[in-house]
Amino acid sequence: MPARQELSSFIRSTFRSVWALELLCFVKKHRDQAWPQRDLVVALRGSELVVSQSVETLLAAGLVVIESGELVRYQPTSEAVDKLASAAEALYASRPDAVRRMIVAPANPGLSSFADAFKLWRD
Repeated sequence: MPARQELSSFIRSTFRSVWALELLCFVKKHRDQAWPQRDLVVALRGSELVVSQSVETLLAAGLVVIESGELVRYQPTSEAVDKLASAAEALYASRPDAVRRMIVAPANPGLSSFADAFKLWRD
């Protein structure tokens, strides 16, 4: 199992959206099958744009491969990447809100700082 900091860093740097993580979980669950992107749109109930962006994200992270031009299959580039993907999937299953916050937080650090300015602190 990867260290907490390593896993957190992996999640923040790998997934640009929760859709990408959902796609990872789906293709990882069905790792022996290659999926046309249109079937992934239906399976995830997403849009073509969201699925294609998520595929690009996972491809860049070394988590999937594209076969025959459009078939997406889970195939991590290394055992270490596979372990990180499994740990991310397990954390998402047990603490989905925490993982969602990890993914969304880096997208708008300025917005988080702005929102934090309005928090009421107890002395």
